[in-house]
Amino acid sequence: MYSERKVILYIAMSLDGLIAGANDSLDFLSLVEKKGEDYGYGKFTESVDTVIMGRKTYDKVCSMGVENPHPNKKLFIITRTPKSAIDNIEYFTGNIIDLISELKQRNGKNIFVDGGAEIVNILLKQNLIDEFYISIIPIILGSGISLFQQPLPELNLKLVDSKQFESGLVQIHYSRG
Repeated sequence: MYSERKVILYIAMSLDGLIAGANDSLDFLSLVEKKGEDYGYGKFTESVDTVIMGRKTYDKVCSMGVENPHPNKKLFIITRTPKSAIDNIEYFTGNIIDLISELKQRNGKNIFVDGGAEIVNILLKQNLIDEFYISIIPIILGSGISLFQQPLPELNLKLVDSKQFESGLVQIHYSRG
């Protein structure tokens, strides 16, 4: 029997749908940095105890000087290269669909999909993302890594909430319809 755990994508993108610019740059995120404003991220992370992240995304975060982006959560790094687990980090080389199924059967809080695009699109194709928090940064990058990669199935979504912030960031929250 499945529990009520949800798989939730929480991510930022440019107005043209890119989660990273040219050369995997995340510099555009600094456009909306504002002291004391986390755009609901802190509250959101309190609702999760498990994080799924692609290896490329994890490597990018580590290259920015962050040793463990989610120290108080169980972190699954989806990779093709086996590595030994370290603290709360498990390098997962199996089938991500099976992992999601297994995690949803366990008791716990929600499951946070923290990128990247390859992982997001695998889960979208299997209709495994229950909710979407997408923060739109007010910039058109023109080239980079697209959040949504074709082909994707048609998914009907229901608007839960939308917020606009002084910085120009707009955050939309959808759930599966």
